[in-house]
Amino acid sequence: MKRIVVLGAAESGAGAAVLAQKEGFDVFVSDMGTIKDRYKKLLDDHQIEWEEGHHTEEKILNADEIIKSPGIPDEAPMIQKIIAKGIHIISEIEFAGRYTNSKMICITGSNGKTTTTSLIYHIFKEAGYDVGLAGNIGNSLALQVAETPHEYYVIELSSFQLDNMYDFRANVAILMNITPDHLDRYQNCMQNYVDAKMRIIQNQQPEDAFIYWNDDPIIRKELKKYDIKAIQLPFSELKEKGSIAYIEEGQYKIEKPTPFNMEQEELSLTGKHNIYNSLAAGIASDVAGIKKEVIRKSLSDFPGVEHRLEYVTTVRGVRYVNDSKATNVDACWYALESMKTKTILIIGGKDKGNDYNAIKDLVLEKCAGLVYLGADNTKLHNFFDPLGLPVRDTHSMKECMEACYEMAEPGMTVLLSPCCASFDLFKNMEDRGEQFKSLARAL
Repeated sequence: MKRIVVLGAAESGAGAAVLAQKEGFDVFVSDMGTIKDRYKKLLDDHQIEWEEGHHTEEKILNADEIIKSPGIPDEAPMIQKIIAKGIHIISEIEFAGRYTNSKMICITGSNGKTTTTSLIYHIFKEAGYDVGLAGNIGNSLALQVAETPHEYYVIELSSFQLDNMYDFRANVAILMNITPDHLDRYQNCMQNYVDAKMRIIQNQQPEDAFIYWNDDPIIRKELKKYDIKAIQLPFSELKEKGSIAYIEEGQYKIEKPTPFNMEQEELSLTGKHNIYNSLAAGIASDVAGIKKEVIRKSLSDFPGVEHRLEYVTTVRGVRYVNDSKATNVDACWYALESMKTKTILIIGGKDKGNDYNAIKDLVLEKCAGLVYLGADNTKLHNFFDPLGLPVRDTHSMKECMEACYEMAEPGMTVLLSPCCASFDLFKNMEDRGEQFKSLARAL
């Protein structure tokens, strides 16, 4: 009996363990942290052996294959020992893909992937398709394959997941954009990060589809290096040579596979970045044969994604907007670009090698003040203080919201769009957003 060891026992790891056991492997799960009770119960219910708070080497280094949580870096001591021993490391998505013939609609990119993934899932559900939501959002793909299989899966893929994918095939691959992000995980080398993102097209066949943003200079440069077998379906903000979907004279248009159009003002999602998200989702749905009237209705009634430009409340004439998912500079750029009022911007957290020059002009144009929110705000002070805007230094969400309340005037917007990861002060991005919303509503 082959032995599978799963490192990390959150959503992806616990699901992978259940699938591995179902497929007849000897399974062991190890997590350096504390395993949540619901995942302990899942493992116990399936009589899968697990440990938490440490790694037992003799129980790990005898594996035939390792399924690694995407959150564990290659530099982790145990990973280095596994690599030294030559044990193959894969992702949960790679493993799950071995045991299903379902159609895979896969979305990656530095920004917009969660909204696009959620929008595609919404359209497929409205069309009555048998579809599961997986990857960075939704439930574990492996657990769904094991226990609640679907005909289609819509999967959000991070660069970390793509790193450990080898034979997995995306029937529809969507690449939203590539901008600097997670460079701390890629030896501060942009090309390493780019190469990870481009892995989404590996293994595609001529009957598959590759949807991508035609205006992205990095994507256009990279495409010249690849022999792409899939049908290419590029989109852009405006009609240009080669793009099959775009906005023209206030019309949302898709030329193929099936021509489709609707009024831009009917789209439920607003802002330039959401035009791209809506175009990509529309093409993917068109490829899947979903009827035009369903696509049109779904694009107009999609409610949006939590923690992504989420309106929270208005207090004393000041709007509070939660964009906690903006964990890189480019995401913050899109958020600022969509602001229609003077803005108090909350920025900061665990820096990932950020270059803030990309938002400098927008900060000067849109912001009435900046509130730094991080354990160490030195880099923010060094870059933004010379711009001459009012700034406040805070180290908790409570301090941050008090500062915003004092700085913001009626007619302004307080925008949480931090550019950074959340792990210096918060459990995760969701925790940061929930604290922001709770304190804003309590003002």
